[in-house]
Amino acid sequence: MSTSLQPIRVLILYYSYSGQSSVLVRRLATGLGDQGAVVHQERICPLHPLRFPLGSIFKTIRLMLTTFFRRRHPIQPLEVGEGEPWDLVILGGPTWSWNASGPILRLLDTYPQLFRGRPVLALISCRGYWSTHWHYLRRRLTRMGATPLGPLVFDHPQAEPWRTLGVFFKIAGIAPERSSSPLSRFYRHFGHTPEQFEAAQQLGRRLATHLKAGSIPPDFKYIP
Repeated sequence: MSTSLQPIRVLILYYSYSGQSSVLVRRLATGLGDQGAVVHQERICPLHPLRFPLGSIFKTIRLMLTTFFRRRHPIQPLEVGEGEPWDLVILGGPTWSWNASGPILRLLDTYPQLFRGRPVLALISCRGYWSTHWHYLRRRLTRMGATPLGPLVFDHPQAEPWRTLGVFFKIAGIAPERSSSPLSRFYRHFGHTPEQFEAAQQLGRRLATHLKAGSIPPDFKYIP
């Protein structure tokens, strides 16, 4: 960790498909910055951009099936240098079919040196089925010599089965939250709430406080 004479330096690597993870990351970074941390954010960009929404039910089913088997998506080279002294790396992104997204999987395959020897905190945006995602990340990070922390989990707040159906139709290009949709009675809002975004910012402040004190508690997590 940094000494009291040096600012805390945090690297945030994240992928966001629909934009929900981006907002969580920005608010977390704001909270870190509120407490004086120096934050570098870098969004993982697929080599071939992934369209949101996909525009059809068939394409959505195909994406779900391929991501269930952890298909990797090639990514563009990162801008961040490999040897920079980060006190913490935050790895953020959505859960896709119980797994980390294809771009994040490719990131882990391609840049293990960014995680090796560092504490890595996972931030997960999901519709609810995040545990397999987290256990895989924890296993991969441990094997590459990182110290996995967290996770910080933000799930879509709607009740099931409407949450899963709503996300499915949203990705397919059908807006179930619109008043004209028969699903709108049960699915009124896509994604996270303002309260969850505020919680992310508060977590950033708490995280910076722990970093300045010299360590992050091993039980530092957020699971509603």
